[in-house]
Parts: sequence; structure tokens; C-alpha cells
Amino acid sequence: MKHINVAIILILFCFFRSKTTAQVVYKCDYSSDADIKVYVTTYKSDADLVVYKTKYQSDATGDKGIWYFTTYKDDAKLKVYFTSYKSEADIVVYYTEYQSDAGWTDNKKKHR
Repeated sequence: MKHINVAIILILFCFFRSKTTAQVVYKCDYSSDADIKVYVTTYKSDADLVVYKTKYQSDATGDKGIWYFTTYKDDAKLKVYFTSYKSEADIVVYYTEYQSDAGWTDNKKKHR
């Protein structure tokens, strides 16, 4: 019985840990390596997601648009490729200077 409880706790820990670090991002050089293709817009009104780039990995929790860019692909939970054309992108993001502005503007694309 004790082994089952330990196994359940480990499974739950792994599940919640992967959810809380979902915004650790790695920038890919090739679209084939990426989980998602992103276009960066200069207009907040065009964005599906408003992103705040943080300097601290611990701030990049949940799916709130707070991204921490890692230099190592293995540390990332999300691999993105930045496209030059909006038509090629899965989502459109706008970078904000304020953490409180971060978040989804189009909940239909949140599943991506």
C-alpha cells in the first residue's frame, strides 16, 4: 500500500511540474523542429497571445503568456519557430513590457 501511495505522488508531481513549466521556450532554427510556429506582430490588437519575456525561469508558470527563453532545447517545454509571414504562423504574438498585460486574447487558439 505504501508503494502505491509513493507512485501516485510521483505521478502527480510529474504531471503538475510539466504544467507549471509550460512556458519555458526554446527558439528553433527550423520549423520542422518546432511544436508551434509563431509570428510576432507590432500591434497588440492583431495578437492571439500577449507575451511577456521574463528573465527568471520561475516566473514562467502555467499558460499565461509569460515566457522564459532557454538556451538549451532539452530544458524547454515549448519549442517555437518564428516565421516571417503571418500566414505561416499557428499563433500571432505581441511582446509587452508589462507582465500584467500577458495572456491570451483569442481563447480559440489556447489549445495550441
